[in-house]
Amino acid sequence: MALIFLNGGGMKGGPLHSQLQGTPLVCAARSAAKYRYFSVGDRFPAMHASGTGSVVGEVYDLPLTVLRDHLLPSEPPELEIGVIELEDGSACLATVLRESCLDSPELTDITSIGDWRAYLRR
Repeated sequence: MALIFLNGGGMKGGPLHSQLQGTPLVCAARSAAKYRYFSVGDRFPAMHASGTGSVVGEVYDLPLTVLRDHLLPSEPPELEIGVIELEDGSACLATVLRESCLDSPELTDITSIGDWRAYLRR
């Protein structure tokens, strides 16, 4: 089992939530205020540890087999697994933007919103 912070379509009610294979929600959470948050072509969000923003998300205690067999194979190539810091100082896995994608013209900085669902409702 591994704690993973989800901040996009994998959250409860999102189109990718079924990939969690019934894994229960541990808690709603926020990242520490040290990230930039992007919309990647309005298809999915991406965090990067190069800012001062906090991101809204959910923490799940995910079986590693679910991570390997369901979640990771469906992630876009712009994302990779990383370790982030939560608002309470704890560490958690998350999908983060690859360094090589920081210059992509598809990125829209949504750090000031910090919430994928709120961004989609705008």
